[in-house]
Formats: sequence, C-alpha cells, structure tokens
Amino acid sequence: MLIDSHCHILPPSFVDRRAEIASRDATFAALLATPGARIASASGLLAAMDRDGVDRAVVMGMGWTDPDIAAEANDYIIQAVQENPDRLSGFCSVNPAWGGPSVAEAGRCLAAGLVGIGELHADTQGFDITDAEVMAPLMDFAGSYSLPVLVHASEPAGHQYPGKGATTPDRIYRFIQNFPDNVIICAHWGGGLPFYSLMPEVPEVLKNVYFDSAASPFLYRPEVFATVARLAGAGKVLFASDFPLMEISRPLEQARNAGLTPETEAALLSGNAARLLGL
Repeated sequence: MLIDSHCHILPPSFVDRRAEIASRDATFAALLATPGARIASASGLLAAMDRDGVDRAVVMGMGWTDPDIAAEANDYIIQAVQENPDRLSGFCSVNPAWGGPSVAEAGRCLAAGLVGIGELHADTQGFDITDAEVMAPLMDFAGSYSLPVLVHASEPAGHQYPGKGATTPDRIYRFIQNFPDNVIICAHWGGGLPFYSLMPEVPEVLKNVYFDSAASPFLYRPEVFATVARLAGAGKVLFASDFPLMEISRPLEQARNAGLTPETEAALLSGNAARLLGL
C-alpha cells in the first residue's frame, strides 16, 4: 500500500477565477496567482495516483485568509472524499486568527467526514503560531477529537522559494511546546526541526509530532529520509509529495532510492500514515 500524506486539490473553477481568488485571499495570491502555478482537481489527482501506484491520498486546501473561499474549498474536499472514500482522506483548511469561526468551520468539516486540519500557513494567514492564546481555540478543538493539525514549516537557511515564509524550527518548536498533547504534522520536514533531536531535551517535546516529506526534492538530498527516520524515529515520517507542486513520481523515486531498510520504507510509504489516520 502507498499513501501520499500531503496533496492539494481545489475546485476546478479556481483555474478560471484565479485573478478573483487572488484578490480575495492572501495565501492563494502568494502561491497560485501566476498563470503557470499548478492547480489540481480531484480527478487530476486520482489520475496521478493511478499513474504512480498510490492507493490513498490525504487532500487539503491551503491556509486561507478569506472565510468564504475556505468554505468553498472545504466543500469541494468534502465532496471529493465522499465520492472516493477508498482513495481520499480530507483535511479542512481554516485560519486560527478567525477565533470562534475557525472552530465552527472545522466542526462542520469534521461532521462531514474530514479527519484533520491543515495546511496552516502562519505567514500569509497573519497569525503568530507561537501565541498560545491565538492558537488555543483551534488546537483545543483538534485535541478533543484527536485530529492531527498539519502546519507549513520552512528553513531558516538555504534557497528562497514562493511561500517559504518564516515559520522556522524555533517557532514551530514553541508552538509544539504550547500544545504537547496535540498530534501535529510538520510539513516539509519541519523546516529541519528533526535535526535538533540530537539535543537531549527535544525528543520528549516531539513525542506527538510527525514530519512529512512534502516537496522534498526541492529542499534536500535523498539522505534526508534516513536521517530523519534515525533522529525522529522511523514511525514519525510520512511520505508526501505536495502534489500538484510536483508529480508524485519525483519524491516517490527519491524515497525509494534513499537507502532505507525494507521495514523503514514500508512504514514511511504507508504504515505510519495508516496508523495515524486509523486506516
């Protein structure tokens, strides 16, 4: 079995409405405003999954700033999951800065069958991920229903790219410390946070934290898979592509050529995500 833990799908109308959506939503404007930026529908993702042998994918929108755009995108994900229950699991996208309305939208999506929250983009959404008071309503809701929360993370060093932002390991670490009982997924290898597991106090803080490999070929050499599995634990790594930013085949090839043991590779490609999502 192969599970891709981080894919993005949006309503097909967003392609023709690109300028309108960008004028209304800051995250969309930062990531997808240019005509060449790739937008995928559920059918496009399913075709890619069939092409690359992916059995199931976790689908999500992005860190919306406009509540109406968020609801429209979440409705599309709900519909896609309901129509493809054996292939897709869905996360809802909300903004913690909305306070109560973010919890209400997450509750609506949970009732409709979605199983997580994310992706959160602190930089474009305009919230401080280290502010426990701002984050508490959504995180308390997520914790009460055992919902994983997936957050965008980025590196404090290295090359620049659209949407990189400043949600770096130090800020993610403080966020995790504020909510130690929540299950948190740090996208894009947590911006390098797992490397700090060499510090003696860090593994305990990261006990409920997972790291996904979304966009890995853009960020690291293949050795990152074995390194993070060793430092954070083989059970804490989730294969993820960040489709449609790149075709699934590219990070999948990187993962399969990373020199992992068969047991670690199996956990990375399916076992960890299946356990986390109760599949």
